[in-house]
Amino acid sequence: MTTTTAAPADARILALAHYAARGVLERVLARHGLTFQQQVTLRAAIAADAPRTPDELVLEVRGSLKADAAEVHAVVDELVGKELLAMDGVRLRPTDAGRQLLARVTAETAPVSARIWSGIRAEDLAAAGRVLALVKERADAELAAPAST
Repeated sequence: MTTTTAAPADARILALAHYAARGVLERVLARHGLTFQQQVTLRAAIAADAPRTPDELVLEVRGSLKADAAEVHAVVDELVGKELLAMDGVRLRPTDAGRQLLARVTAETAPVSARIWSGIRAEDLAAAGRVLALVKERADAELAAPAST
């Protein structure tokens, strides 16, 4: 396993790790004609306990991606257009094609993900998890607060 000199965690280190991991995922997604936003939205629809309305799905994905509602609605429309999601009355449901595509993407990324996470000690992962959860909580609070001038 390659090791690096440990730098204190900060916003830059977090961003570099995020974009590196996202780049790996986006390479796989591109082979399947999906964007990162489409994959997040499709995954949310598939993971839901029950079919959701478009607005319910958009609300969840906005919370994950911190994206504008109009942008997420456009992503939902793209997934419907690709027949990966379908309207069932007023609710969206993942199609068989959508489930199969997400399963293929997950299967392709699993070995890469395993290599990336391999050899990291459980206590290091636990510490990182605690820190990242706190950073997310604080960033969400900042986003919920009125913008300061």
